[in-house]
Amino acid sequence: MTSAETDPEATDALRVLQRVFGYDSFRGSQQEIIDQVVAGGDALVLMPTGGGKSLCYQIPAFVRDGVGIVVSPLIALMQDQVDALRTLGVRAGFLNSTQDPGERRQVESAFLAGELDLLYLAPERLRVESTLSLLDRGTISLFAIDEAHCVAQWGHDFRPDYLALSMLHERWPTVPRIALTATATEATRAEIASRLNLEDARHFVASFDRPNIQYRIVPKNRPEQQLLELLRGEHQGDAGIVYCLSRASVEKTATFLTENGFEALPYHAGLDARTRAAHQARFLREDGLIMVATIAFGMGIDKPDVRFVAHLDLPKSVEGYYQETGRAGRDGLPATAWLAYGLQDVVQQRKMISTSDGDEAHRRKLAAHLEAMLALCETVECRREQLLAYFGQSGSTSCGNCDTCLSPPESWDGTIPAQKVLSTVFRLDRERRQKFGAGHIIDILLGKNTAKITQFRHDSLTVFGVGTELRDTEWRGVVRQLLAKGLLAVHGEHGALQLTDASGEVLGGQREVRLRREPKQTAQPAKAAKPGRTAPAALSEDAVPLFERLRAWRAAAAKEQGVPAYVIFHDATLREIASRSPSTLAELGTVNGVGENKLAKYGQQILDTLAA
Repeated sequence: MTSAETDPEATDALRVLQRVFGYDSFRGSQQEIIDQVVAGGDALVLMPTGGGKSLCYQIPAFVRDGVGIVVSPLIALMQDQVDALRTLGVRAGFLNSTQDPGERRQVESAFLAGELDLLYLAPERLRVESTLSLLDRGTISLFAIDEAHCVAQWGHDFRPDYLALSMLHERWPTVPRIALTATATEATRAEIASRLNLEDARHFVASFDRPNIQYRIVPKNRPEQQLLELLRGEHQGDAGIVYCLSRASVEKTATFLTENGFEALPYHAGLDARTRAAHQARFLREDGLIMVATIAFGMGIDKPDVRFVAHLDLPKSVEGYYQETGRAGRDGLPATAWLAYGLQDVVQQRKMISTSDGDEAHRRKLAAHLEAMLALCETVECRREQLLAYFGQSGSTSCGNCDTCLSPPESWDGTIPAQKVLSTVFRLDRERRQKFGAGHIIDILLGKNTAKITQFRHDSLTVFGVGTELRDTEWRGVVRQLLAKGLLAVHGEHGALQLTDASGEVLGGQREVRLRREPKQTAQPAKAAKPGRTAPAALSEDAVPLFERLRAWRAAAAKEQGVPAYVIFHDATLREIASRSPSTLAELGTVNGVGENKLAKYGQQILDTLAA
């Protein structure tokens, strides 16, 4: 017999999963995590986006007495989270600064009367004495700390209010706590445990692998045009996110995509709150929209059908990259993580680190994050294998679904070109007048008689014109990789290059430099490009029109209720309905994702849509 059959609490949890959420069985470590919290134990959970983290606290909140308190930084998304739960028949509410006093009093009364299963709070509300007093007067089943990586002081989403959450255990020592995140190295996990007073909690670390995501990193060459080719060739009509480093780049890219026939919206901190909220709501509620954004956008976005995440600038860390790319393909269907990366990205990031606030230890930590990101970009091995290894998941093999697996790059002996670059930097440095950037150094190697070279008489250097065996773009690749390997450094705010302690080994011939040569053609996607929206994968020819009819019905229902389409049903559920084409409510009730409440609310409408 299984533990679920012998343990009454586990049986209760399984019944909730089937009755409320409409799934037959738990995935991965969900059952163990739920058992731990239901029994009153603390848990620290690392599970990738789309892995089912929310069930790990939602189901224990049902099984245990009292109300589950969910601490979330996502004020703008709380309404959608609560709407999605209410559609399932869950009694959910939230308290945040967007509500008027009357709405807050209504939620508070429901909490005190035990009429809620889950209550969502922003972390800053737990620093307000009136909120703490309210919680003291009710019965709390558990505390769930979502997006727990926000407590990591030098993390990519640090939120100071999370630091105060260690008091939860001090004030309510008998209430179990579960902290959850999709992204954390072993060091970050230790920091989360320490800062949240969860050292004695049981840790659950799921696989970080997202096999449905195809990771691709391409050399940057007119990145907006490269992005356009990606969208036209593979993601016409798909929803996606494009990340840019600056607000100006966000606006420019959104305008460019709109002018080229794509519906794209900007999102960054420079826009007023109303505009940001309106753009986010449209992205969640409409099909096929592209959000062009800084990293200010995305955390907690529960849109399952994001088919691509594109980066036009280099992310600052592997954690940030993984978190952002993880917003693609939450439904488990094929998705693309695409990054355009070039020399200027490396120069800019190195420059930002050297001029950043904070002490030397902080700059070293930033540099370590960047070096890990550069190693992922420059690898000739499987990208997924390297990505998983970064998070401590070893033993994985080549994935067959990243660009380096699908179109393996070559490595070549770049020692002599490296010596030429370093020698040029060395000779310029001896002049001690000013330092020069990559473009000027490459011009010297190619023997170009530019005004700057003439001004400084650099055509008299012995290295002038010694690099004609490589093209300008190839030299830029050499310099980029020397920066990535720490054989060159960036000095000052103008991005000037200088030697490092390791440069001497190369100049002296004691160290070989292996470089990556890009493949002639970039990796082709698994799915062929088609005009218009790509047909859903793995559906039979007969099922495709049923799926599209169901999508149209869902869009109308979502619009009528003022909620995102995925709150009604995920694409994966509609696909299963289209494939199985049930003719009775009993048959429809056996489809994954169709719980009792949704069956009662939407069942007949679905059957009518299928029969139309």
